[in-house]
Amino acid sequence: MSAPADPLAALLEGAPASCCAEIYELPAVRWLLDGQLHPGGRELTLRAAQLAGIGAGSRALDVASGAGTTAMLLAGELGAQVTGVELGAEAVARAGAAAAERGLAGSVRFLAGDAASLPLPEAAVDAIVCECSLCLFADKPAAVREMARVLRPGGSIVVADVTVAPPGLPPALRTAAARVACVADALALEGIERLLRDAGLGLQAAERHDDALAAMARRVDARLRAARMLRVPALEPLRPQLEAAVELSREVRRAIDGGVLGYALVAARRPG
Repeated sequence: MSAPADPLAALLEGAPASCCAEIYELPAVRWLLDGQLHPGGRELTLRAAQLAGIGAGSRALDVASGAGTTAMLLAGELGAQVTGVELGAEAVARAGAAAAERGLAGSVRFLAGDAASLPLPEAAVDAIVCECSLCLFADKPAAVREMARVLRPGGSIVVADVTVAPPGLPPALRTAAARVACVADALALEGIERLLRDAGLGLQAAERHDDALAAMARRVDARLRAARMLRVPALEPLRPQLEAAVELSREVRRAIDGGVLGYALVAARRPG
């Protein structure tokens, strides 16, 4: 049986997680997220950059760079030299074009690549940020080892991601659709810290920002409910799954309110 042509349908039918890069480029998904692809938006990106020590002249890496928003922020506001690595080739091309339009072509570049096999040499960067993406990686330990490999001795990495607390997720949040929502494959905070330690990194800080996740969930839920009543052109491709999406949103908010789902920034340093 051939795979569905629509990437959203493909992922919802259980296709490999590599489809996630395409999913987040769909107009329907970007409309739902209102252009903010991770909790906390610009404010938490700048906080992650602060924890990673990113400033003028820093060689920074944005793993799973998507549309390039974070990379361009680090370059444009902090003066860093930034490389963004993203699995989706189309996203890489669009991010490069956006950087050129903003006059940032000399300080930002985007490369197509897998987080588990980064297209960079050892010790190539001073700092790394990875926002709301570790939960989507098929091989999380390999991805963290790769980040440690390309980080210079003494450099820092900040992972910002959804976290899961005991007793764990209900069945409704372990589906393929929940994987796209950065929920089904999320780790406990201790699990993220363990991956960083196992890669030879020393933990520096862990900050909880559950309120940022709750705010994002409320925003998405409001847009989904509005879309159910209105004919939003961007959301028409999602209409067959709209009721399921509303129910998933309800389950996510319930898990956040119950303290099962949260969001954290975790900083670690490569010894050197």
